[in-house]
Amino acid sequence: MVEEKYRSGFVGLIGRPNAGKSTLLNRLVGQKVAIMSDKPQTTRNKILGVLTNPKFQIVFLDTPGIHKPKHNLGKYMVNLAHGILHEVDVIMYVVDSSVEPGAGEEYIIKQLKQLSTPIVLILNKMDLVKPEELIKREEFFRERLELEAVRAVSALEGTNLDVLPELISTYLPFGPQYYPPDTVTDQPEKFIMAELIREQVLKFTRDEVPHSVAVVVETISKRFDDLLYVEAIIYVERNSQKGIIIGQGGQRLKSIGTQARQEIENLLGSKIFLDLRVRVKKNWRHQEIYLRQMGYDSR
Repeated sequence: MVEEKYRSGFVGLIGRPNAGKSTLLNRLVGQKVAIMSDKPQTTRNKILGVLTNPKFQIVFLDTPGIHKPKHNLGKYMVNLAHGILHEVDVIMYVVDSSVEPGAGEEYIIKQLKQLSTPIVLILNKMDLVKPEELIKREEFFRERLELEAVRAVSALEGTNLDVLPELISTYLPFGPQYYPPDTVTDQPEKFIMAELIREQVLKFTRDEVPHSVAVVVETISKRFDDLLYVEAIIYVERNSQKGIIIGQGGQRLKSIGTQARQEIENLLGSKIFLDLRVRVKKNWRHQEIYLRQMGYDSR
């Protein structure tokens, strides 16, 4: 039974690449729904996470980091992030407080100034910053934006996160639950599995590979002894990148598969057999047909 004064709505997590939005989302909903990496532009899709309690339901939309795109995939990611600015009830502007604000933040501020949506500034990575520096960061953004609130947090360590949902909920409209109470995300299993595999590729490969990688789960089927069989393809743009992912004697691909399998089993609560293959699609990030095949429909 939903109370008459129940609050519900959509909250967009906006910020520069590598600001910690995905880590923050996972912490807030209490489960991994977005992959995490120390490499920028990890999130490529609109990842939905749901937090429900007796007083409110918050539907979080984690977005790709706003950056200057260099290819069609980049354009898709930035357009997605910009579009969300006009869809949500509240904006959580997540900032890496350990980095001096620069042109990237000024660009986002320019976009946010055009909106009337309530903005809550999240100064993330406070564990890496001295208190006096945090004060300077807050002053920088307050001088440039009309903010409803500012909170310093560490998404990685979980510092100061307990009060965030209650704070955010005060800016949401009264309304019903959009999702059943036990919903954590609306993403299909295939998508989450593919993202968990891509997370391990980012973890195990060098800097020249990650942004050229896409993962597509081709098959999920029951096999002998009810073991779930998952077949996935890791796509890259060059043969040299394929070699890096496979590694000497196939060892790197084996490590990627082992870690990804464990993550997927934790998600599903059951054992799986993960069959990973690597294929080359030259310049796939620049071609609309390949982007659509891999789930990045920019139309």
